[in-house]
Amino acid sequence: MRPETPLLDRINTPKDLRDVKRDDLQRVADELRAEMISAVSVTGGHFGAGLGVVELTVALHYVFNTPEDRLIWDVGHQAYPHKILTGRRDRIRSIRQGGGLSPFTKRSESEYDPFGAGHSSTSISAALGMAVANKLADKPGKAIAVIGDGAMSAGMAYEAMNNAYEAGNRLIVILNDNDMSIAPAVGSMSAYLARILSSRSFLSFREFGKKLIAKLPKPLAVTARRAEEYARGIATGGTLFDELGFYYVGPIDGHNMEHLLPVLENVRDADEGPILVHVVTEKGRGHPFEAAHVEKYHAVPQFDVVTGEQKKSAPKAPSYTNVFAKALIAAAEKDDKIVAITAAMPSGTGLDKFAAQFPDRSFDVGIAEQHAVTFAAGLATEGYKPFCAIYSTFLQRAYDQVVHDAAVQKLPVRFMIDRAGLVGADGPTHAGSFDVGFLTNLPGMVVMAAADEAELVNMVATAATIDDRPSAVRYPRGEGVGVALPEVPEILEIGKGRIVREGSKIAILSLGTRLAEALKAADELEARGLSTTVADARFAKPLDHALIRDLAASHDLLITIEEGSIGGFGAHVMDFLAEEGILDGNLKVRAMKLPDTFQDHDKPETMYADAGLDAAGIVSTVLKAMGRNDLGQSAAEAASA
Repeated sequence: MRPETPLLDRINTPKDLRDVKRDDLQRVADELRAEMISAVSVTGGHFGAGLGVVELTVALHYVFNTPEDRLIWDVGHQAYPHKILTGRRDRIRSIRQGGGLSPFTKRSESEYDPFGAGHSSTSISAALGMAVANKLADKPGKAIAVIGDGAMSAGMAYEAMNNAYEAGNRLIVILNDNDMSIAPAVGSMSAYLARILSSRSFLSFREFGKKLIAKLPKPLAVTARRAEEYARGIATGGTLFDELGFYYVGPIDGHNMEHLLPVLENVRDADEGPILVHVVTEKGRGHPFEAAHVEKYHAVPQFDVVTGEQKKSAPKAPSYTNVFAKALIAAAEKDDKIVAITAAMPSGTGLDKFAAQFPDRSFDVGIAEQHAVTFAAGLATEGYKPFCAIYSTFLQRAYDQVVHDAAVQKLPVRFMIDRAGLVGADGPTHAGSFDVGFLTNLPGMVVMAAADEAELVNMVATAATIDDRPSAVRYPRGEGVGVALPEVPEILEIGKGRIVREGSKIAILSLGTRLAEALKAADELEARGLSTTVADARFAKPLDHALIRDLAASHDLLITIEEGSIGGFGAHVMDFLAEEGILDGNLKVRAMKLPDTFQDHDKPETMYADAGLDAAGIVSTVLKAMGRNDLGQSAAEAASA
């Protein structure tokens, strides 16, 4: 049942919001929060962060002239309320669904989304670019970056802030402090100070003071300037941001319109700049189940609005993430040199379970993937065995460190790559499409891909034994296929695959969890008279040259299958076949991979079907390569029939 929202019903764009009486804005925020809770209960999605910025979202669109003023949300999962206020309310119940709204900000979706944000800590850099563009073009528009929810732990945010003076007064950063990690208690005194310090009269007086200081002898000028900064730092706590060149205002209560509006209006009109406004919010505010389950309600499936009960289907098999966590714990119980590293995703990677058992050997470094990789490399130099668990999409952010700090130095960092392949509702910004390509290009790298949960257990144990170079194990989001887990893991021979099913005419060489679809396709091909071998490559690097030679020599068609982009496993197999001269013969070869496009969010099974990487797609590829029709007949056979 949808909530009653009479004020919100009158608002389709921020222009409509600006026609609302100032005294009614809190009611708008209350209705907006109720609408968001109702919508996410139907669709699932990111939840806590959006609820925390409802009042801030209303205030920003009310005070600033969006979209001419550019509003950039860091990590777009904060932006559900923003989407509702910017002409997308009628589609909000399609979010994360096939053909529906993106779960993150997306430039092609709305003029109110000036920058796409699926990864964190990009907002200040992007806003700085927009602000400088306005400055160069002598345009009055502001660029407002809303950063928070852990994003300030990433170095990129500070790199941008160090350069922010270039933007002058056209850049405003809103620090959304939603976990009290920075701010002291806020109240009427801090709100009063923020209002005074951001006011035009104070800023004008400060400008007068700066001019006066400039006329003083240098020793006195330096002392006076330090005294002013020190006094303001004591009052507000903003010394760090002052040192980075920002005029700091805050902290203020992010849920109090009487505090938010005058401060935002003051910084909007200020000649001082750049400015940072420190806003304290409560993640999950307004939902009765959030406070006790903060991480559980960060992102949710469908749930009951009244009870908060999440609607999850009973798992048919353990998730790959849980299988990895248990396998790593088992390995660490036998080897005290094993340590685990995550970049702000302890539960997402399963390392919260490892940390519960080995708190001194588990490290959460925050949203800092580059640091995570080099930190792991440092541990490896001292004989430890670091397992660095990072989502595939986030490992992209640390590629230079993977190359320079691990691969070049042959340091045995073990990369456990979760969310490899397509990830469904989170869409292209979170898809693990590129890791096989960018890792197999590195000399000496070992790259494994688990076909099922039992293979994942074996590969974790195998990675623990690789002590002369970096290695990686990739595995997907979601449940395994239901195979029995080994009681004692098998240590795999590096660079050796396995034959899963014997045939004579078609060879399917699969890397990763498309193996189950390959076996289904083999059944269909057998029914059509095409005897089919299915092999599990296990390793994308080093390749099993002997296996590839045997498959090529004894079959008419060799198909490679992978859950990755062009330039990955299939490309390396093709290169080997070409170097060996095998492609000069009668062998037909096809490489099946993800399409050369960014696939929009949908159910994973739909996305794989669209990519042609399901059983039907494999059968179709084989028949086409063999010159057969849908009945498995050749052209001559079809003509005679």
